[in-house]
Amino acid sequence: MRIPVDEASIAIQNAQRKDTYTVWGIPPVDVVLRIKKLMEALRAEFGGPEIEPHITVVGSVLWRHDDAVKHFVSGCENIEPYLCEVNELVTRKFYYQPVSLLFQPCDWAGHLGGHLGRCNAHMPHLSLLYGNLTDEERKRALEKVKELDDSIASLKFTISRVVLYKTHNEARDQHSWEKIMEYNLRHR
Repeated sequence: MRIPVDEASIAIQNAQRKDTYTVWGIPPVDVVLRIKKLMEALRAEFGGPEIEPHITVVGSVLWRHDDAVKHFVSGCENIEPYLCEVNELVTRKFYYQPVSLLFQPCDWAGHLGGHLGRCNAHMPHLSLLYGNLTDEERKRALEKVKELDDSIASLKFTISRVVLYKTHNEARDQHSWEKIMEYNLRHR
């Protein structure tokens, strides 16, 4: 059976198309519930979309789908569950990080980033809110976090699950983002 030229051309273009991928560390369930309470309180006051708690380990890498999956899996094979320790509670002017927890940099993030072609240093972070906040709003949001959970800046937990997502940087929420696969880290 002969494939029409238009279909063959589309198939080739799709195979060569690069999309944006990110890697997230998923906190344990008890930490997710704790973080979600903070997120809900911040959204109630400052707006913004609902987001799932996650630590951005490797951000915005362009890959073809098959290559992203291959490099993600090969990078995860050499990583054991790891301790995440909050380094700082910060505010930033960036839409995706107006109020975030920054984590201690660690070797596994660089290792995984290297497998995905992102060798520059990346500060793992967990955004508590998305939105374009003014300086005053970010300051109020930071105070609200401290008021609601004064020990959040000393949070420590172990990550044993990482996920690969196809993301769209122009999207202002996670609805169009696609979970590609999850990898459960194991002790050797």
